[in-house]
Amino acid sequence: MTLNNLHKAVSSLSDTSLMPVLFVGHGSPMNALENNEFTLTWENVSKSLPHPRAIVCVSAHWETRGTYVTADMKPKTIHDFYGFPQALYRQEYPASGSPELAREIIDNIENPKIENSLEWGLDHGTWSVLKYFYPDANIPVIQISIDHYKNAQWHYDLAKQLAFLRTKGVLVVGSGNMVHNLGMVQLGNDDFNAEFGYEWAFELNDIFKNKLLDADFHGLINYHNLHNKVSLAIPTPEHYIPMLYALGMIQKEEKIKIFNDKVIAGSLSMTSFIIEE
Repeated sequence: MTLNNLHKAVSSLSDTSLMPVLFVGHGSPMNALENNEFTLTWENVSKSLPHPRAIVCVSAHWETRGTYVTADMKPKTIHDFYGFPQALYRQEYPASGSPELAREIIDNIENPKIENSLEWGLDHGTWSVLKYFYPDANIPVIQISIDHYKNAQWHYDLAKQLAFLRTKGVLVVGSGNMVHNLGMVQLGNDDFNAEFGYEWAFELNDIFKNKLLDADFHGLINYHNLHNKVSLAIPTPEHYIPMLYALGMIQKEEKIKIFNDKVIAGSLSMTSFIIEE
């Protein structure tokens, strides 16, 4: 079958029931090696998910100028970190890609122009989470990059355009952390994942969570106005923005269900949620 015929097959996929959307606080890459409260919750959440035709992930760890989508049929597993045990660098997530779905996204979004990428693969914001949701790596996975030069409203608006994926059997996953300040990470004890945080980290995590549950997405988009120490929780926005992609896809009457609601290492929030009918 030619690529053109494959593209036509994807374009003619029948609509499915509305797929859920996830935002996952991914935390340390070491989660990929551990059985802890967060990874066990990821496994439990996965049991309630319908089987998707494909997965689209917006990861905090792929920032670009412009917007790109991975288009390699066999995306590489990217080990985009340093200073960790060798076992972590041996981790592989051999999911296939989907050039056809990448083309579907490019064709459906006229503004902004989205381009394909054969250089990126699956970074740890994607594979360290998906290995618990879909350990068999038997579902095609592609990533959409975060344009570093666009603001929160722009990303939220793009997510609204991408919401059509939910009726094509595609599971969309935003992967980041709502509170993320690596420069201020501290350990309350020897356990990185133990609950421990600065006062402002707990306060901001609660504010974000309450805004989510109140459906105050305008407040979350304009997060600079939420707290006088919000710049400590979000010194740079790349880990926060994947949450906005999830929110941009919500439909009326859908519910947000919080899980892994915890502040760890002083300045990281693992708080996550699922959007579903």
